Amino acid sequence: MLTLPEKILFILCVAAALYYGYLGFKKIYLVIRRGQGELDAKKFVAQLFDAAINWLALLPTWRARKVPSIFHAMIAWGFTFYFLVNFGDVVQGYFPITFMGNGLIGNVYRFLADIFSISVLVGMVYFLIRRFIVNTPALTYRSNIKLMDRIKAGGIRRDSMIVGLFLLLHIGFRFLGESFTIAGERLATGAGDASQPFANLVSGLWGGMSAGAIEVMQHVSWWVALGLILAFIPYFPRTKHIHLIMAGVNFLTKPKRTSRGALEPINFEDESIEQFGVARLEQLPWTHLVDAYACIMCNRCQDVCPAYITGKELSPSALEVNKRYYINQHVDLLAAGKESPDRMLDFAISESAVWACTACGACIEVCPVGNEPMFDILYMRRNQVLMESEFPEQLQPAFKGMERAGNPWNLARGDRMAWAAGLDIPTVEDNPDFDVLWWVGCAPSYDSRAQKTARDFAKVLKAAGVNFAILGEMENCTGDSARRAGNEALFFELAQANIETLNEFKPKRIVATCPHCLHTLGKEYSQYGGNFTVIHHTELIAELIAAGKLKPDLAAVGPVTYHDPCYLGRHNGILDAPRTVLAQSQINLVEMARNRNQSFCCGAGGAQMWKEEEHGSEAVNMNRYIEAAGTGAKTIAVGCPFCLTMLTDASKQADQGVQVKDIVELVAAGLPNPNG
Repeated sequence: MLTLPEKILFILCVAAALYYGYLGFKKIYLVIRRGQGELDAKKFVAQLFDAAINWLALLPTWRARKVPSIFHAMIAWGFTFYFLVNFGDVVQGYFPITFMGNGLIGNVYRFLADIFSISVLVGMVYFLIRRFIVNTPALTYRSNIKLMDRIKAGGIRRDSMIVGLFLLLHIGFRFLGESFTIAGERLATGAGDASQPFANLVSGLWGGMSAGAIEVMQHVSWWVALGLILAFIPYFPRTKHIHLIMAGVNFLTKPKRTSRGALEPINFEDESIEQFGVARLEQLPWTHLVDAYACIMCNRCQDVCPAYITGKELSPSALEVNKRYYINQHVDLLAAGKESPDRMLDFAISESAVWACTACGACIEVCPVGNEPMFDILYMRRNQVLMESEFPEQLQPAFKGMERAGNPWNLARGDRMAWAAGLDIPTVEDNPDFDVLWWVGCAPSYDSRAQKTARDFAKVLKAAGVNFAILGEMENCTGDSARRAGNEALFFELAQANIETLNEFKPKRIVATCPHCLHTLGKEYSQYGGNFTVIHHTELIAELIAAGKLKPDLAAVGPVTYHDPCYLGRHNGILDAPRTVLAQSQINLVEMARNRNQSFCCGAGGAQMWKEEEHGSEAVNMNRYIEAAGTGAKTIAVGCPFCLTMLTDASKQADQGVQVKDIVELVAAGLPNPNG
């Protein structure tokens, strides 16, 4: 127990630490509230349970890097338990009691404290070795990634060392203090403490010390362990260690989206809006300022980023880290409500990196703390297009085509039905009592390769006796590419026109062969009053096979590997239906290493289909093709016209005899009467 002067001194130290810590946390709050949007406490209550589970169980952490995740859990769970341990140590320092008592509960508490002490120490040693001795490349950035000067000068390594040493010393001295306590008890009673196996073992080292020396070391250990906490509290808001708290805040406050990739709309009817998109830090939604504090700087997002992997200038991790360092550098100015001195393009991310993003959502999927760097980039694109008119010139023809002809190919609206020549495809006017509305989409309407998919899907629908219809020339582009490219105004116009048309015919269900159409129609049109049930063509085909209306036999095709389109699998969770169709067609499916939610992008998403790929070391589609060909399969099955185009191009370039086919093409070929 502490002496009276020690008790007074500790109270004064606590008061000082809490005061300066309060100032730091207040600045964080003020900076976050500079972001756009309002706090909605009701939503937070609804998300409380899920947020707590994600935070305490570290659920997103286990999606990648299994071994580091184990060591991270050892630290995170141990340090969380130490909130109770530190409280107990303060109580014991002020009162002559044993915290939690000497019974079963106390023994369990001390056992857990002992185990968690060792787990934190072992975990921290692992990460320090990984960063400072092994220098794992996963924790570094390429030279072409935009970084703030302080980061280039080793800021992350320095901050990591400070946090690492703090944890080692804080936990280490508390552990030693317990070993001295046990040594004192053994000296007095002859018995150790079996409830603390590790501390009990170390206590044997102090067998030759006197009772007075042991008591001094107890006091020293207590003061070092808890004194480090008090010294760290004011510094805590500026460190990466704050992710321990802010990750929970992120899980609690992150908006619930209709799908992983659904963007928030812009209200163009609100004449008070002067800024479209994001140019400066404070123009981000406030939840995306939380992202900067929640970031653990683990770089898992760049591990899966198609742009980073193929040598582009984009690192989602660097974007978040730059945000954090910029806030720390200008925290007083930002907290005071003043405009940030620099645009995000000046410090956070390069212009090439902004346009390299494929909007695949892999960074969001893998992030252990719920960050969404993809959306930062898409918001910046809005600013570049709507406010600055600065965007890749190759996008201009696509914009004009969508605006004037209803398709990004900029081909005549009157040619939209040319693919259906001779197939007797019913329109909604021909068949107003349809059960399923087939949203054909722009690619199957205008792209010669994708037209084969449309014709085969028509054959499949007819073979199964599906009562369907199409919109024909009334169909417009859904606007997915416009929205992902930042042209929200064009997307708004296309969405309104399509919603008006669809509401006129009131489809029970819409089926789409394009995941981008599926996503936009089903998950984003609801923002403007268009509430439609939209399914993917593989889902419908799986239904038809299960009902016995289709019996494809593709056993002779040989091994097939399936590429999960980002906007089908990761964004909308449609992972099983395509595989079900392949399995029910007797196909030998060979999975790629990156599959399902961890699938790798084809390179066409995020409006990349309509522009030149940003400079890098490799093309995204070739990276994916090489992986697919490496399975030994001679056919790559896809469920997206963009993926079909990109992987077909890669296959032609590689010239290895690997075919790329939409699943419906395989199904149509396997029907007893493919001409239906």
